[in-house]
Amino acid sequence: MPPKHVPQALVHRAFLEAPSQAFVTVLVTALAGGMGWGIRGQYGHETGAMMAGLLVALVLALRLAPHLPPLASARAVALATVAMGFGGTETYGQTIGLTQDAPLIGNAAALGWGMLGLAIKGGIWIGFFGLFLGMGLGGIRYRVREMLFLLLALIAVQRVGVGWINEPFDPAHRILPRIYFSDDWRWEPDSVLKPRREVWGGLLLALAVAGAWCGVCRRDVLAVRMMLWGFFGGALGFPLGQSLQAAHAWHPEGFQGGHWTRLAPHMNWWNWMETTFGCTMAAVVAVGLNRNRKLIAHTVDPEKGWTLPVEFAVLTLHLGLLVASEWGPFPRIQAIYDPGLHLGLIPLMAVVVGRRWPAWLITVVTVVPIAGKTFLIRGIENPVAIGWAGTVGTLWILGVLLLGLPLVWASLSAAWWIADQDREPDSGRSLRRTLLGSAWVYFALNFVFFDFPWPWQPWTARTPNALFFMLALFALTAVALASPPARPGRLRVSSQ
Repeated sequence: MPPKHVPQALVHRAFLEAPSQAFVTVLVTALAGGMGWGIRGQYGHETGAMMAGLLVALVLALRLAPHLPPLASARAVALATVAMGFGGTETYGQTIGLTQDAPLIGNAAALGWGMLGLAIKGGIWIGFFGLFLGMGLGGIRYRVREMLFLLLALIAVQRVGVGWINEPFDPAHRILPRIYFSDDWRWEPDSVLKPRREVWGGLLLALAVAGAWCGVCRRDVLAVRMMLWGFFGGALGFPLGQSLQAAHAWHPEGFQGGHWTRLAPHMNWWNWMETTFGCTMAAVVAVGLNRNRKLIAHTVDPEKGWTLPVEFAVLTLHLGLLVASEWGPFPRIQAIYDPGLHLGLIPLMAVVVGRRWPAWLITVVTVVPIAGKTFLIRGIENPVAIGWAGTVGTLWILGVLLLGLPLVWASLSAAWWIADQDREPDSGRSLRRTLLGSAWVYFALNFVFFDFPWPWQPWTARTPNALFFMLALFALTAVALASPPARPGRLRVSSQ
């Protein structure tokens, strides 16, 4: 029963509005996931996935937890962003191939096996995201020592799991693991294959250990529940997205005639698989968090963090290792720092203890690889044509536009968020501002990557996806500029 001083009409209106608010939350989160995951495909596994995780986490925090203090909100978004990169270590291209490669068309067993592999790999990928999102929002304070020991334990468990589940692996003698979801001589016995080493078994065991530790040792109910919701979202989303691409490969005649005659030649089926996967997994995670919104914390432990010089030194170290592993001629650094769990070790420790690192992570750290890869592809390897500027002038202009401006925005956004930690009681303004900037920056960088597929120009294979990203961008812009919703589970009562 509601309190007596609350007007009955207001109670009825609140209950009527709640489903519509939940629908908006799920819809906008799905659009953020579709846009982020569709853009991720151009930028690689771990760091590209972090960008997609950032957009989804920002929307969820804005819609369901704007009441949290800015530091607590930044930590939750940062934890989820880093964790979304863990699954990027998985290989899945050949798993998709089992469902659509020409020699396997009509092989129902290969199709089913490939879809099962995608479900497991997708579940692991988004399961980590859901787990760490719940860890950030549940109000249980994770200390830096705990995060260090947890990540080191997960790295060790992953190695054990790979040896247990993803071995033996000796393609030269056609010896592959018993449970193997990449290209295999079982399906193509007479073909020359290049099997890929899989690590999903190690990541699955690591995810299970992390969930058990959060549930048993820390009694973090929200983290465990969101891990399960995330696993379900990924297990549903990856096969569902691939179903569209596989349907086109198996039955191309079904995509002829009518509107398909003009649309099908411009469809990038792989990118639509990614976009559908992103929409589905994000929607499921949004439903899960909305159903468990009462477990979202209302307070935060104001633990004293690192000093500014220490935080900045750690930021410099991480960015140096990240840049070296992405673009430097350092194979040893790449081998050590490229796997998802390894890449997340320094950021996760810094996020849980630093007062500035959470804001830096969701702005500067996330934008560096995306802007850097865009500049490498469209500024150096295949530069955007600027006829009047000349070769050197074009390079400088593109460097400013594709590298300089995103980094300036990221630095200012981080500075604003850090300043809000001392002057704002909640994170609503910080979340809206960062969501708005992130959506536009990542959309613009991808639009340049796509070679400017304006809808009024002759369509290319990029145009349909670009139109969807535009729709998602407008929706995210509207949500970021709109007034924040009432706190979940609470009635907003006027004092008059």
